Amino acid sequence: MRKSPTVLFIFVIIGGLLGGILGEILHIMAPQGTIQSIFSTHFNPGINPPLTIDLVLMKLTLGFSVKINILSVLGMFIGVYLYKHV
Repeated sequence: MRKSPTVLFIFVIIGGLLGGILGEILHIMAPQGTIQSIFSTHFNPGINPPLTIDLVLMKLTLGFSVKINILSVLGMFIGVYLYKHV
C-alpha cells in the first residue's frame, strides 16, 4: 500500500496538536520548579507584527504565528514514526 504525503502531513499535524495540548496541561498541573520551566519553554515562529498592505480601497493584513513546545515536537516525531510503521 502506497502512502501519500497528505497522510504524513495529517499525522504530523495531529501529533503536534496532541503534544502541544499535553504540554499545556503539564505546564498548568506540574509543581513549580524544573519540570514546569521545561514545559513552559516555547518559541513562536511567524510574522510579528503582521504584514499590512493598504490599497486605499481595501486593507490586507497577512500574518501567522505558531507556538511550539517540547512535547509538540515530540508528538510530531511520534506522528512520523506511526506513519512509517502503521
